[in-house]
Amino acid sequence: MPPSNTVEVLYQDHHSWLTAWLRRKLGCPQGAADLAQDTFMRLLTARETPTIAEPRAFLTVVAKRVLFNHYRRQELERAYLQALAELPETLVPSEEDKAIILQTLAELDQLLDGLPSPVKRAFLLAQVDGLSYAEIGAQLGISIATVKRHLNKAALRCYFAL
Repeated sequence: MPPSNTVEVLYQDHHSWLTAWLRRKLGCPQGAADLAQDTFMRLLTARETPTIAEPRAFLTVVAKRVLFNHYRRQELERAYLQALAELPETLVPSEEDKAIILQTLAELDQLLDGLPSPVKRAFLLAQVDGLSYAEIGAQLGISIATVKRHLNKAALRCYFAL
C-alpha cells in the first residue's frame, strides 16, 4: 500500500483514539487536536512509512515525539518571554517580531537537537551573544581549540540541514 494510503487508513482508524490519548496527556482538547494533526503530518511528510504491525503503539511513539517537541517549544517560549520581561520597555520587540523570533528560536532548537549541550551552548554564545572564541572558552571553561571544534560541529549540522 502506498505511504499516503497507509497514513489515510491510520488516520481513519485511529485519529479519534490518538486525540483522546493526547487529551489525557495535555488536559486540553484543542491542544490535543492540534498535536494529533501534527502527528499525522509528520507521517505524511516522512520519507518512508514503515510496515506497521501495531498501529496504536506506532502512533504513540510518533505522538510522544510530537508531544516532547511541544513541551520543548513551550519551555523555549517561557524562557524567551522571561528574557523579554527583563528588557527596558523601549527595547521590547513588536508582537510580530516576537512571533518571528520565537519561530526562529524553535527552528534553531530543532536544528541543533541531538548535539551535545556544550556544542549548542558554544554555538549560541557565538551566534546570538556575539562572543569571541576566547570569551566563549572562558565562560564554558574550555580551550579555544575546543571552542573551534564545537563551533565547527554546530556549523556542519546547520550546513547539512540546508
